[in-house]
This record gives sequence, structure tokens and C-alpha cells, in this order.
Amino acid sequence: MPTATGHTRAIAASRVIGSNVYDTSGKSIGDVHDIVLDKQSDKIMFAVLSFGGFLGIGEKYHAMPWASLNYVPDQGGYVVGLSKEQLQKAPVYDLNDLTKNDGSGPSPALDYYTQFRR
Repeated sequence: MPTATGHTRAIAASRVIGSNVYDTSGKSIGDVHDIVLDKQSDKIMFAVLSFGGFLGIGEKYHAMPWASLNYVPDQGGYVVGLSKEQLQKAPVYDLNDLTKNDGSGPSPALDYYTQFRR
């Protein structure tokens, strides 16, 4: 599905992983660490964004709805409509918790982001 601004429908995950993530002011706030797929529905469940930490130590992971990321070519990365402060208040996960029990466990709290939709 195209993004809100009509960007491509298809992209290789390898091109997305590692991409910078910016807030609306253009400040780098993290990167796309991974993408979690639902193997039964053939859809993206969510993007895993990483913030903070250094060389993987102290890293915080946020599960964000894929539709919340908008690729901006001029910035060479994804822009989310949230400030760093709003993201810091979002639910944080251990990376393994996001997919443990083959995804049959509690889902990440993606509802947090619905309050910021336009």
C-alpha cells in the first residue's frame, strides 16, 4: 500500500533496515532496526525502530505501525509525525519480546500511535 504521500508500493526490506528515522523538524531520532511480518496474512505487522544506545548497548526498541513511516527522499530516510519526546513515552520492548511465542503472545502496544494520526 502506498504511503500517505503516494510513495512506492513495494520496497525490499534490506533497503529499509538501517534507514534513518527523523522527526518532523528533520532531527535524526533513530533508525529502522527491523520489520516484522505476519506470515499468515502476508502483511507487515510493524516496523521496529531503535533509539538511543551505543553499539547496541542500551538500545530501546519501539514497534511502530508501518503506515506511520513516510519516506522523504531529500532526507534519505523516514519521517514520523512524532517528536523524540513523544517517542520516548511510547512502549519500549526487548527485541526478543516482539516476536516470542511466534507472535502468539501479547501484541505490541501499537494503539499508542493512533493518537498522533492526522
